[in-house]
Amino acid sequence: MAGLLRLDALDADDLQILSAYCQDGLTRPADCRYLPREGRFVLAMNRFVWERADDRPVLRRLFAKRDYERRRAILDFARVSAVRQSGIAPEAVLSLLAIRFQPAEAPAGTIELVFAGDAAIRLDVECIEARLTDEAASWSTENRPDHERPEA
Repeated sequence: MAGLLRLDALDADDLQILSAYCQDGLTRPADCRYLPREGRFVLAMNRFVWERADDRPVLRRLFAKRDYERRRAILDFARVSAVRQSGIAPEAVLSLLAIRFQPAEAPAGTIELVFAGDAAIRLDVECIEARLTDEAASWSTENRPDHERPEA
């Protein structure tokens, strides 16, 4: 299907690109799974489609109801050895602000998923190996996230 993303991240620069595409993705703790036997952490989200946010014709943007898009997406991290979380309530709706990498002994480190409200999930990884995959399910929304971007 045209327009669906499938992006891989194998280093910190790639992870910054994934972070930009995932910014403002909405998820719940129940949609986040650590699979220790597989060494994977999987997060399902409703991704705001930033890459299409300004695709509308100028007149339609000025005078018509704004049409933005959200799409179901999966963020999958491999080579995960441990997962820690902070500031996350079991029934919370989490808004992903950024994905950061803190190196340790190369190529290992910690991937930090930073959410609004000072919530975070930290993944200890052997190396960076992540994939963002859009699913076919999408819908329109009138709401465009409006906030300052966190520092990478």
